[in-house]
Amino acid sequence: MFELRVHETIRDIPEEAWDALGGVSEAPFLRWAFFDVLERTGCVEPRSGWLPHYLTLHEGERLIAAAPSFLKGNSEGEFVFDHAWASAAHRAGIEYFPKLIVAVPFTPATAPRILVAEGASSSKIAAAMAEGLRQLVARLEISSAHVLFPTEDQATELASFGLAERYGLQFHWKNAGYATYDDFLARFSSKRRNQWKRERREMVTQGIDIVTLRGREITPDLVDAMYGYYTATVDKFYWGRRYLNRAFFEEIVPRLGDGVEVVLAREGKRPIAGAFNFAGKDALYGRYWGASEERPFLHFNVCFYHSIEQCILRKIGRFEPGAGGEHKMTRGFEPTITRSLHHVADPRLDAAIRDYLAREREALAREASNPEVAFR
Repeated sequence: MFELRVHETIRDIPEEAWDALGGVSEAPFLRWAFFDVLERTGCVEPRSGWLPHYLTLHEGERLIAAAPSFLKGNSEGEFVFDHAWASAAHRAGIEYFPKLIVAVPFTPATAPRILVAEGASSSKIAAAMAEGLRQLVARLEISSAHVLFPTEDQATELASFGLAERYGLQFHWKNAGYATYDDFLARFSSKRRNQWKRERREMVTQGIDIVTLRGREITPDLVDAMYGYYTATVDKFYWGRRYLNRAFFEEIVPRLGDGVEVVLAREGKRPIAGAFNFAGKDALYGRYWGASEERPFLHFNVCFYHSIEQCILRKIGRFEPGAGGEHKMTRGFEPTITRSLHHVADPRLDAAIRDYLAREREALAREASNPEVAFR
């Protein structure tokens, strides 16, 4: 018998116990330190619509599983868009907010969302967590619970225990065992190969050097530059939000060590652009990009081409460059299904959402089933 506990800060859970759970090593943003930095720097707090509500399952006093979870007063920073659901709930007289989400804040990246102790049954844990979410929604008298961007295996297990499954679509690069970058290029048409080679040569023509820096190579001056790139990019768009502050960038680099990578573009010694990435055990996660000036093809080289080559050299299995962007298909990325799971307490709203999700899954599955369009 498992006991579900709720924690209002990550610091209520011992760091060693959390980080020893299975799945944490898959991605830096699952480490205890990542959530601690979010809390300490004020990026995650009730005023921003994020109230920490970490879930743990215990067998006696043994920590058997955990999940990053938050009570949300809005739908910002989640990247699984449910604005239409909230609107339908309002029209039906249902209070949609607050809701409970099992997610990593501001991180639309696929990785385990339920962290399971070694030797524990993942199926039993999924069953307990699904039931725990239902009971917690009822106890808190809130509308719903949502598990965002779990692995396919975890999504399948949670769906088998009654949660409604939703598909999303992203564009990921997948390593087919390439020995060199040229092996990767050989998969594509001559037109596409020549286009990419021309765009990469443009960096040499402009005198721009692109490098990946990790760990102690990421100096305080570079952190300042990356924060500036981040704010400049999000401020460009009406939908952009400064979810992260300067303190987060300053603290996360030393706390995560080699789990953080910066792809830096320099003209001579002068930085002009960069991408801020997280490096997992077998995946690279692109998160934030920006530039101090516009240059032809700079974005494609910093955010796509350079890191694809790095993944091949380091034998990394996949590269997730972030949410959105069908233009990524013409840069070697394949349409990839992402998943989320949902429990909605009101039976009327639940029925309507499940009907919609069945049709949405069918449409997205068709779209993702023909990646060859990217290889023409």
